[in-house]
This record gives sequence, C-alpha cells and structure tokens, in this order.
Amino acid sequence: QVRLVESGGGLVQAGGSLRLSCRASGGSFSTYAMAWFRQAPAKEREFVALITRSGGSTYYADSVKGRFTISRDNVKNTVSLQLNNLKPEDTAVYYCAADQSTIATSVRNWDYWGQGTQVTVSS
Repeated sequence: QVRLVESGGGLVQAGGSLRLSCRASGGSFSTYAMAWFRQAPAKEREFVALITRSGGSTYYADSVKGRFTISRDNVKNTVSLQLNNLKPEDTAVYYCAADQSTIATSVRNWDYWGQGTQVTVSS
C-alpha cells in the first residue's frame, strides 16, 4: 500500500502561482497512476489532472487546461502540480490520489488518497 502526503498549499492573489507536491511512500511508485482532485466548500470532489505510470501521458479538466501542469519524478517518488494564473474559483482542498489499475477521472476509481492541502485564491 502507498501512503501519500501533500504539501505546498497556501493563500495567493488571483493571477498568482503555487506548486503543490505529493510524496509517496510504500509500494512501488512507478506502478501507480497519479492524479490530483480538489474539493471546494459545499461542492463534490472533482478531477483536476492525472499522469500515467511512466509520465508519458497527462490529462486535465477543462477548467484548468493551459494553467495547471502535472508532473512526476519516479526516482524521488513525488508528483507535483504547478498552478499558474490562479482564479478565485480554484479555491479548494487539493488531494493527491494513486491507483494501479485505472486512469479514469471518477473519484470512486482511485484507491489511495492523501489528506489534502488548502489552496485559497483571493480576488
């Protein structure tokens, strides 16, 4: 089993940037597809971005495409999310997720989750 710990959240003004990191321990990191989800107050948890096991393919929600970039380092066992040109509607708790058998965007398909890191974007 893999354990995930997110970091890098914070408070920024609209138009600013943040870089989120997720460190994985246990298991074999390179066998997991990795993803980022987010959940705003009173909203369902939603897909943000995913990256395949080798890092060869990435997928993004339409709402963040062109602004966010997901990447992974299979030596350091980390996955990152670069958030650029942030908007107030990006405010949410951001979660790292891992799975060995899916690259689907539905929350229910992902087996392992971190505790989340708060991103707050002021207007």
